[in-house]
Amino acid sequence: MATNVILPALGMAQETGKVVRWLKAEGEQVMKGELLAEIETDKATVELEAPATGVLANVTAASDKDIPVGQVIAMIVAPGEPPPPQGRGLRNVGAGLAPAREGTMVRASTDGHEAPRTGAGGTSGVAISPLAERIAADLNVDLSLITPLGRRIQKADVLAYIQDQKKDIPDVLNELALYSQPRLPAASPKARRLAGEQGKDITAIKGSGPEGAVLAADVLAAGRPQGSPVHVGAGPVPAREDSQATIAGELTLSNIWRIMAERTTQSWTSVPHFYLVREVNAGRLIAWREQTLKRSAAKVTYTDLLVKIVAAALRMHPRLNASWSEGKVTLKQEVHIGLAVAVEEGLVVPVIHQADKLSLGEIAQQREELVTKAQVGKLRPQDISGGTFTISNLGMYGVDAFNAIINQPQVAILAVGRIAERVVPVNGQPAVQPMLLLTLSCDHRAVDGARGAQFLDTVAALIEEPLGLLG
Repeated sequence: MATNVILPALGMAQETGKVVRWLKAEGEQVMKGELLAEIETDKATVELEAPATGVLANVTAASDKDIPVGQVIAMIVAPGEPPPPQGRGLRNVGAGLAPAREGTMVRASTDGHEAPRTGAGGTSGVAISPLAERIAADLNVDLSLITPLGRRIQKADVLAYIQDQKKDIPDVLNELALYSQPRLPAASPKARRLAGEQGKDITAIKGSGPEGAVLAADVLAAGRPQGSPVHVGAGPVPAREDSQATIAGELTLSNIWRIMAERTTQSWTSVPHFYLVREVNAGRLIAWREQTLKRSAAKVTYTDLLVKIVAAALRMHPRLNASWSEGKVTLKQEVHIGLAVAVEEGLVVPVIHQADKLSLGEIAQQREELVTKAQVGKLRPQDISGGTFTISNLGMYGVDAFNAIINQPQVAILAVGRIAERVVPVNGQPAVQPMLLLTLSCDHRAVDGARGAQFLDTVAALIEEPLGLLG
């Protein structure tokens, strides 16, 4: 029986998406969980997985064409099964209203970047990557019999176990070979497009992005004649959309940037913003981070500390952990904090889910994985959906303070500036202290000044005395 491949929706307001490129050709054998295509939506570029094992057929979506979300863009049929006539089964399951539906899976292709979780059955207490769990299920492997090389069971552990057992079943060996096939190097969608347009072999290009990912700037620099000027900076910086503009003219904007422009314009013109500014002493925050770095291997940042603090404050002030829609305020039961991240294609907001229930180390791990995925275009729908509050931190760029635009339908966003030494009164005497400026943008339809001020006061108190988190 044919299985539909559906263009996923990542948000209530999304109406269209586009296929950046197909990773499998029509008529090619695919396995459940294999990558089929790169999909660009209004929020990010994600990877679409095969919902079933079989043969890819009836590919109806052309690259770089806007397609309504929920529409069938291809089918997977059993080997030898004739594909349904073109157009049969094509349907729109609610453009702009449907989340990614059954039969559509999206994931990151790098197993090491998958968020760990605890498996069922005999693997209680052992972390298992989702990819390893899927492979084990497909190949009928008992995960309780596998001893991981690291702290969790990963794809390599499952494949090594199968090889050690010398399973001679041809079907299993064929599937194992497919799982073991080398993948293309990590690269941003824009880098892949540029490499294709310029006829460059992306596998031969050394990447400067996270974990060696190839960025657009790397493709442009590859094959540069000797003697050409090379810009040297403090370190690898993701190429911006306008980095190629050497002469006057119009820029070709990505779909993500275009939608970002539309959404921010809509929010700015329709949401009655008001702003609350608070200066706080960051001395204890600095000490907390330094102590954490000494005790833990996790690369904890100030953003991680702020996620922990804001999540706790949202539990105490649920009116800020809410959404506004159709004249109603809906309080959210869970705390999901989005982080504004600048990438080549625009601005994306990956989400740390249930942030109030995570340890600081878990927050740091998730933040690092999400940012890495965002920079190389490997975010999944679940990575960028469900946010209930957003933090935008520009302190690393030397910005003192700024007013952020609310990420609808959320009702508030916290803008964070840099930590800078300033002269402030301490016990009636002038003293130099590390100070931090926070700006809270609120939707006045859902949050009034008093409620916003109380929330910001709690955040400030926890920054100045983090031990309050233990209370």
